[in-house]
Amino acid sequence: MFSKKNGFDKEMQKAENETISSVIDKSMSVSGEMSFKGKTRIDGTINGNVTGEHLILSESGKIIGDIKVSSFICHGYLEGNIISKLVTARKGCSIIGKLEAGSLTVEPGALLDGEVRAAAGTSQGKGAETSEDKATVSKKNEK
Repeated sequence: MFSKKNGFDKEMQKAENETISSVIDKSMSVSGEMSFKGKTRIDGTINGNVTGEHLILSESGKIIGDIKVSSFICHGYLEGNIISKLVTARKGCSIIGKLEAGSLTVEPGALLDGEVRAAAGTSQGKGAETSEDKATVSKKNEK
């Protein structure tokens, strides 16, 4: 009678329902490691690694460093590696680096340049890769 939601659906619902508890304003620039709990939006610039739960990088946001979060929504610019359960690359964003996600959504117009590894299920053993699990995506600048 009642269906059990999978882990990605629960994580997505948790990320969407949580209110933003921290904001790095676009006038702010942070150098160094940053960690947080809850949901954080970055409008400014971070030069360093970021760890936490739910991260939103706005259109004006920029991160130069690695991120390890539960969910990541990218509207801005990221140069670094990503490890996350859920990643959403929105139109106009740029992600340069290695991306590992349990669930990946890429909108048309998003730029991904690097190695992408996403797996929607856990049926394969750890470390197992297929051509469906691993892809390299890149876009060269056109003038």
